[in-house]
Amino acid sequence: MKKEWNERFGSTDYVYGVQSNAFIKDHSSRLTGTRIVAFAEGEGRNAVYLATQGFDVTAWDYADNGLKKTEQLAEQSGVKVKTELVDLIHDSVVPGAYDGAIMVFGHFPKESQPAVLEKLIAVVKPGGTVMVEVYSEEQLRYKTGGPKFADMLYRAQDMLAWAEQHQVVHFFYGEQIREEGKLHTGAGHVIQVILIKT
Repeated sequence: MKKEWNERFGSTDYVYGVQSNAFIKDHSSRLTGTRIVAFAEGEGRNAVYLATQGFDVTAWDYADNGLKKTEQLAEQSGVKVKTELVDLIHDSVVPGAYDGAIMVFGHFPKESQPAVLEKLIAVVKPGGTVMVEVYSEEQLRYKTGGPKFADMLYRAQDMLAWAEQHQVVHFFYGEQIREEGKLHTGAGHVIQVILIKT
């Protein structure tokens, strides 16, 4: 998988575009504090957007090429984003190191999803915000982006069970339009969560 993502991000163009994900853009005002970490950030579009909004952002990904493009996009946008090579399945995280965390379309196999989601919570201070948008299993019917296998997609009940231990301020399961580069094109089926860590 790492080789596949490095190859995908190896082109000069930004395969998911350079504009922030609409969910992050629409709800970024819910983030509090200054230090934000972006999980599975790919080519950096969301991290760079948050940096333009005044946040101190760190982007994590396990594809070197994605991190390089994050740095390039940040430079072009006149902001700084710290990048770190992190394998979110196997690497540990420092508890409470950030004020908030985001993850947009982080694709992980079902068996690894709980560990990654728990790291999203762990890395944030109590009272911090976690924001997630992922494709649901229903996305297979849409064929407008995302993984081609249900094992790499998410179930609403799993996401709700994870989130309900905290203060859920937004939960959405349904259709959204996503025009993000050449790989997310049109209506898709997503799960969105915004929670405050208790």
